[in-house]
Amino acid sequence: LPKIKEFIKKTPAFSARDIEMIVKSKKYAHLLLHNLSQKEKIFRLTKGCYSAEPDPILSVFCFKPAYLGLQEALSLHNLWEQETNPIIITPRKAREGIREVLGSNIVLCRIPPQYFFGFEFLKYDNFYLPVSDIEKTLIDLIYFKEIPSKETLKEIKKRIQPTKLDSYLKVYPCKFRKLLGEIINRG
Repeated sequence: LPKIKEFIKKTPAFSARDIEMIVKSKKYAHLLLHNLSQKEKIFRLTKGCYSAEPDPILSVFCFKPAYLGLQEALSLHNLWEQETNPIIITPRKAREGIREVLGSNIVLCRIPPQYFFGFEFLKYDNFYLPVSDIEKTLIDLIYFKEIPSKETLKEIKKRIQPTKLDSYLKVYPCKFRKLLGEIINRG
């Protein structure tokens, strides 16, 4: 039990399989997880995925590979002041849309594997979360048809690195690059 408590404390999110590997018994691992969640020592994020912290944003680790993007990334980069539901972007075949995690909503979006890049790890409380960088956030906003407001676009333009943006856009079709250019010049 002390080994498991230490593991849980150090890990932002973990699976039932992780606990099975520590205790070497599937039945005991599930009983232990059930008892710990009943005592609110751990919290269920998704099926088979848990955390010691009651924060729905940590569910990004349950959909690996994945990163936080769109408006959530804008918030974490201090480019957006509004509260948003955590938006998780993944190339995995998972059901898209709104899910309830710990009484809050999260939004799961799928992206083609060739567009899954451009994220960094930002410090959030005691952990580092995968979050799309500013350039990729702008691209994803346009890709998911979430055109940012003029004020937000102005702030993004101040902090964007044009060479990085150009290198990211090489993967996208010409029509998309043209659309992004028009939106940036309009703002």
